[in-house]
Amino acid sequence: MKKANFLRIVVVLGVLGATATLGYRYLQKREAPANTLHLFGNVDIRQIQLAFHDTGRIQRILVEEGQRVQAEELVAELDPVRYEAAMEQARAQVAAQKQGLARLLTGSRPEEIAEARARVKAAEAKLREAEATHRRAKILAQSQYVSQQQLDNAEAALNTARANLDWEQQALTLAVKGPRQEDIDAARAQLKAYEAALEKTKEELADTRLYAPEQAVVQDRILEPGDMASPQTPVFTLALDNPIWVRAYVAEPDLGTIAPGMRAEVKTDSFPNKTYRAWIGFISPTAEFTPKQVETTELRSKLVYRLRVYVCNPQNELRLGMPADVLIPLNQPNPPEAPGASNPCQEN
Repeated sequence: MKKANFLRIVVVLGVLGATATLGYRYLQKREAPANTLHLFGNVDIRQIQLAFHDTGRIQRILVEEGQRVQAEELVAELDPVRYEAAMEQARAQVAAQKQGLARLLTGSRPEEIAEARARVKAAEAKLREAEATHRRAKILAQSQYVSQQQLDNAEAALNTARANLDWEQQALTLAVKGPRQEDIDAARAQLKAYEAALEKTKEELADTRLYAPEQAVVQDRILEPGDMASPQTPVFTLALDNPIWVRAYVAEPDLGTIAPGMRAEVKTDSFPNKTYRAWIGFISPTAEFTPKQVETTELRSKLVYRLRVYVCNPQNELRLGMPADVLIPLNQPNPPEAPGASNPCQEN
């Protein structure tokens, strides 16, 4: 009997507790004025899967989970040795090509032209000598003092001397005129290619340092020093908690009572005595079925429109996924044309 009485007492207390909770929730809803739209939703933020642009072994990780980082703050580094060597090689190629282009632009030096003239004179002297030898051999061959082979050799030497003189004269002409414009243009194009390769190696070296793109909180630290990183493998998950908003839903009959830019208030169960200033930033142009996680008293199959209600969160108390109530006064003047043009977070 005592056990049965105890169970009855527990059941009665449970019923009273549930009744009190429902009554409290009812009173909370009754607190909202009649000209206030009461919506339900969850706190939402953006997330970033932060990864290196290049492949390599992680050398340092500079932040921990839960740590707040600023925009452009260094958070991790790859081993840069390979990328530094590639950059030095590209820099050397650029320097060598610059010297080659400068040589072409300068043209032939006076000493080179003088050397070409001297070679022409030497070729002319050899040609005169070959001509004299050939004449003598031809006269002696007529008297049969020399063989036909000796005459042929003298004639071959004469032809060689003539060809050599022509070669040296062409070389002198090229030395005087200098390099062709096509060669200069080709050297310039090659220099641009080497310079582009150098800039690429500089970018690749810079990509061994990973920076936070915006102010955020490190939500997950996925890799550690010594791990191999790649563009497909995130190193961190960052939570962008500025701005922060509540993802809420409004039924079609209430859609005409709200507009982007209207002021609102947000309340949460975690801080029941605190009200956060907010404003409507976005209203979806398409309808959808009410999500399962939205706690409304309407039917789950009812079509609703998604809202993005931006919230002032100066103490960083609102967290991703936190249930929230949105109260929108309906007796407001015309909202600003641009959503968020009058930011309540900037007001005292």
